[in-house]
Amino acid sequence: MNAIPSTNPHRSTIQTMRRISGLASAIVCLALLTTHRAGGELLFQEQALPLPEWMRNQVIYEVNVRQFSSEGSFKGVEAHLPRLHKLGINTLWFMPVQPIGKLNLKGELGSYYAIGDYTGINPEYGSAEDFRSLVNKAHELGMRVLLDWVPNHTAWDNPLTVSNPEFYAKDCQGNFTPPTGTDWTDVIQLNFDAPGLCNYQYSAMKYWLDTYAIDGFRCDVAWNVPTKFWDELTKRLREYKPDIYMLAEAEIGEQMLHSFNTCYGWDLLHCFESVAQGRLPANSIDSALNRRILRSPNGSSFLNMTSNHDENSWNGTVFERFGKGAQAFAVLAMTIDGVPLIYNGQEAGLDKRLKFFEPDPIEWKASPMEQFYRTLISLKTSSSALLVGAATEKLPNTEEQSVYSFIRGKSGEGELLVVTNLGAKDVEVEIGSHRLAGEWTDAFSGAAVLYGNSVKLTLRSWDYIVLHR
Repeated sequence: MNAIPSTNPHRSTIQTMRRISGLASAIVCLALLTTHRAGGELLFQEQALPLPEWMRNQVIYEVNVRQFSSEGSFKGVEAHLPRLHKLGINTLWFMPVQPIGKLNLKGELGSYYAIGDYTGINPEYGSAEDFRSLVNKAHELGMRVLLDWVPNHTAWDNPLTVSNPEFYAKDCQGNFTPPTGTDWTDVIQLNFDAPGLCNYQYSAMKYWLDTYAIDGFRCDVAWNVPTKFWDELTKRLREYKPDIYMLAEAEIGEQMLHSFNTCYGWDLLHCFESVAQGRLPANSIDSALNRRILRSPNGSSFLNMTSNHDENSWNGTVFERFGKGAQAFAVLAMTIDGVPLIYNGQEAGLDKRLKFFEPDPIEWKASPMEQFYRTLISLKTSSSALLVGAATEKLPNTEEQSVYSFIRGKSGEGELLVVTNLGAKDVEVEIGSHRLAGEWTDAFSGAAVLYGNSVKLTLRSWDYIVLHR
C-alpha cells in the first residue's frame, strides 16, 4: 500500500466481526465474507483459479529496492542475487519501480505507491537497462520475477491526469480526491467505471511483460478494485501470457474465482500475532484455516507470512510482534499450505522498522536466521509434501492450547511432520497417530528420529520440531 491509513481498511471487516460474539458473529462473518451464487451455493463449493504449475513450490521474497542497499539501486539488488539464489529463493517480488510523483510528496523521497508514470523507471534506482539487467540475471539464476502493480490510484501529477482526467474519481466539486477513508494525501483515486481504464491498464501491464519479461504481478489495494474490473483485466492478461501469476493484496473469496491465483493471508497472520501475544490459544489457528475454507473457492491459495513492507514499517518488526516466537511462527508460515513470503532482511534478523519515505538501508549482517531460512526454503522448494495443495492432517495432542501439530503430504510419497510450542511456557505433550510410526530425519540437525504410533515430547517455550521422510 501507499501509506498506512489511520484506520487500516483491509483490517476493518475482521475487526468489526471480532466485536460481535457467538452465533451472531458466525452469521455476520458469512454474510460479509462469503458470496452466494445462483441456487444458494457458497463459494467453497466452487473452484478457485488454479496456480500456474511452476508456482506450487515457490518462496516469494519481497524486495524494497530503496532500502535493500546503501545505494538504493537496481545494481545494489543485483549484487545480492547470488546470495539469494544460494538461500534458495526462487521468486522475487519488486515493490514499485516506477517514478514517484512529486506533487504532494510524502517525506523526503515519497511513497513507492504514488505512481508518477506507469511505464517509466524511477531514476533514483537506475536506468531501464539496469532494471532489465536485474531481471535477466534473476532469470538466469532460475528465479521468477513479480512486479508490484498499483491499479487503485496514481500520483497527483501522473500524465493521465491531463490526458485522461475521466479515469479519475471526483468529489462533489469535480476535483480529484484521495482514496476515501485513508490518509493517502499523495495519491488520487481512479474510477473503475471509466470507459477505457481497463484497456489502459492492460496495455501498461503488457508493456512490462513485453519489455522486461516479468512473470506476474502483485496487485496493490486489490480489495478496493471491483471484481468485475479484475475479471476482465486478468482474463486478457492470461490470454496473452497463460502462465502469468497474479497475487492480490486482498482476502476476498470472489476475486479468487477468475482473477487471482493467490490472495493475502491477513486473517492467519493476525491469528498468529494474537497467539504469540497470548490473546488466543494455539488451536485458534484451526479456526483461521477453517475460515479460509468456508469463505473461499475450493483450491484457493493464500500468502503466508510473518512480515511484509506494511507490517514492518507500520506495525513493527517480527520481534516486536512475535517476541521470542518469531522463529516458531516463521516455521508455520513456511509449512502450512500456501505460498510463503519472506520480506527482505528477515534472513539477516531485521530488527528495525524500515522507514517508508526516507532512505533507511538494511544492515546486512551475519545471523543464525540465514541458515534457519535456508533450511525451511530447501524443504519448501524440494519436498512434494509442501507443494501448494498437498494434503494436511492435523495431529491430536494433549496440549492444544499451546501446541500445534500436523503432517503434510502422503504416506510413501514424502511427508513432513511439524510440532510447535506456541507458548511462553515449557510443556510436556503427547501426540498420537499411526502416521507417526517409523523413522524421520530432523530438518535442522539431520539426525534420525524414530517414533511409534504415539510419542511424548518435552518442548521448551517457543520450541519447534520439523521432521521429514
